[in-house]
Amino acid sequence: MDILSILQLLGGMGLFLYGMSLMGSSLEKVAGSGLERILEKLTTGKNKAAGYLKGWGLGTGVTAIIQSSAATTIMLIGFVNAGIMKLTQAIPVIMGANVGSTVTAQILRLGDLGSNNIVLQLLKPASFAPMLVGIGAFIVLFSKKKQAKNIAGILVGLGVLFYGMTTMEDVFAPLKDSPAFQNAFVSFNNPFIGILTGLLVTAVIQSSSASIGILQALSASGSVTYGSAFPIIIGANIGKCMTTILGGIGGNKKTKRLVLSYILFNLFGALIFGTLTYAIYYTVGIGFFGNFVNRGGIANIHFLFNFLTSIILLPFSQKLSNLTEKIIGTDEVSKTDKQLATLDDLLLKTPTIALEQCKNVISAMADAIYENYILSTRLIYNYDPERFTQLEENESFIDKCESALSSYIVKINSKRLSKDDRLVVAEILNSVSDFERMGDHCMNIYYVAQDKNEQNIHFSPAGHFEVDTIINAVDNIMKTTFESFKNDDISSAQRIEPMAETIDRLKEIIKTHHVERLQTGDCGIAGGISLVDLVTSFERIASHCANISLHIVKRVENDKGFDEMHGHVGDSFSEEYKALYHYYESLYISPVINEKQALKAEMEYRTQQENNLTIDKKTDSVKTKPSSKASEKTSTKSSNKQDSKQKTKKTEKSKKQK
Repeated sequence: MDILSILQLLGGMGLFLYGMSLMGSSLEKVAGSGLERILEKLTTGKNKAAGYLKGWGLGTGVTAIIQSSAATTIMLIGFVNAGIMKLTQAIPVIMGANVGSTVTAQILRLGDLGSNNIVLQLLKPASFAPMLVGIGAFIVLFSKKKQAKNIAGILVGLGVLFYGMTTMEDVFAPLKDSPAFQNAFVSFNNPFIGILTGLLVTAVIQSSSASIGILQALSASGSVTYGSAFPIIIGANIGKCMTTILGGIGGNKKTKRLVLSYILFNLFGALIFGTLTYAIYYTVGIGFFGNFVNRGGIANIHFLFNFLTSIILLPFSQKLSNLTEKIIGTDEVSKTDKQLATLDDLLLKTPTIALEQCKNVISAMADAIYENYILSTRLIYNYDPERFTQLEENESFIDKCESALSSYIVKINSKRLSKDDRLVVAEILNSVSDFERMGDHCMNIYYVAQDKNEQNIHFSPAGHFEVDTIINAVDNIMKTTFESFKNDDISSAQRIEPMAETIDRLKEIIKTHHVERLQTGDCGIAGGISLVDLVTSFERIASHCANISLHIVKRVENDKGFDEMHGHVGDSFSEEYKALYHYYESLYISPVINEKQALKAEMEYRTQQENNLTIDKKTDSVKTKPSSKASEKTSTKSSNKQDSKQKTKKTEKSKKQK
């Protein structure tokens, strides 16, 4: 290997790790769309045994199609790292992946049939990696939808990952044709040396299928025996863990535990079958060990070793998970896991309790939404990019809760429910989407704050005051809504709609004021765009609060006929509603109007003063103030005159009133 080959190897490793990172982050963003539920169905059953078998079958099938256990394992690492799969779900899948990896050897036993089949060629990672990158890049460039771009990130990440694997394989491709390299497979009769040879060769090539393929090709020369092939196959199964180890770099503890599970699985298999086989060989003897082996014989040994190892160890998946936990430890239980763990299927037998758990999860969502609102609004004027991590964690938690609740509520709704429970189901099912959308608008506020900081945009004093006012108004309506939902407080719910109407009118007033300031040159276009984006998000949050209040009223008043989609909490023409509206109008609309009038008067006064000063300068009438007692007498006389005038006006006014 020359320096260029080493650089190419480092480049391939860099692509591999970057692809892994990109795929993992994109998977985490897409998780809220229900990917967890799909994988859960494919890896869980009515009991543990059924779940293990389904996961094992999934790993076998996927790996048989893409012909790469490393690729399957890397995808699993991404799922586990993103929190989409649990470790106990992933372990049976990687056991099945080992069995699926033997398909390549079974194809190669048929000679060159696979190399001329275009379908089989397209299913190989090296072939579909360009397609993945191309499709993903096309979506990123031409799609404006956030979810589509996240899916494209998965495709690009997976394609780049496979590009990295292919690049590393290409660096070592010349070694496959090297006579010295080929002789390393058959020149060692000692089983330990044979295992070590298979391990090192596979670790270098990064593919057990490739090293087994080389062994099958060499068997055509008639120089490979069963005795020399067996330890190399065992070593190859250990060596293929190197790709998985690289994929786990930078992952969390769950990822490291999955990698360790994969290593232990292959080590246990090598220890069990190696010890058993050579114990028989050195005591009783194995007659065919000295016979020459062909491609089919190597393929069969490879399949039986992986199949029997996975079948033996599959029932111990939980034990294997527990062992990795003792060795590596566990991450702290996340807020998401704690909350979603309360949505237990065992509670479905008692729907009332299950519904109470749903309300607790929504309450946790509300707390995360309000925290994001406070964080994002503070960043409008005091931007701190480090706060984005907390915002993103809360948003991920909100999305996952919404996805899990929607699925769980459907399960509850399939049970026999009382009238009260059906109303609670309707309230939760209708409200959860409003809560999730409020979280999205909080993130929109953050993105406006980010753009405002990056473009160095500043609001005018009037715009600053108006934004602060609507921030306080939305803060009030959010707290009132969450309190009403958590405590079933209908009196609070009745205050939400007039408050939302006030905020809607306030938004229109702010937009009108902005247009007026734009015409007078008091603010710029860029600042105006940010201002409009902000008040629109604020108004949408208030609108979702109003929707939630309708669902609360329908449920608390036990009114099944109430149309919360088109109805209102109260009569908008009633005196109570008008009083509430006028109260919130005095809190949030009047100050904005009065502030505008005050600023207008101040500007007129400043303009008049500047004009007077200009006139004085032209006529040289600007003089120094009189000093000492003369000035004091003058000022005293003028003040006395003013006081007497004011007293006279007051007396005349009182006479008129009388």
